[in-house]
Amino acid sequence: MSESIMKTKSFELAIRGVNFYKWLVAEKKEFVMSKQFLRSITSVGANVREAVNAQSKADFIHKLSISQKECDESMYWLEILIATNYISKAEFESMHNQCEEVLKIIKSIIITSKKKLITHN
Repeated sequence: MSESIMKTKSFELAIRGVNFYKWLVAEKKEFVMSKQFLRSITSVGANVREAVNAQSKADFIHKLSISQKECDESMYWLEILIATNYISKAEFESMHNQCEEVLKIIKSIIITSKKKLITHN
């Protein structure tokens, strides 16, 4: 898995998340959970960008770990939104699956980076 794929996928996730947020506010009149979702979903890609510009391999892993947490938090807000009937099962699954895909990529790169860090020390 390459960093460029991670950058692209996390950026696409953020764009979709922003549009999803705008829809939740306009159509569902949901302002609190959607704002939390917006904050976490856009933070995924922002932290990926910080990781790509990291000062060390340890810093890279740290920034990606934050990105991983933010992605997981975004999934949590989606779970709350479906449990409270703000979104349909189809809306949930589509957005949640995209989050899951990005999360798997980030986790994979973290694992690989940690292995490289250990073997280089």
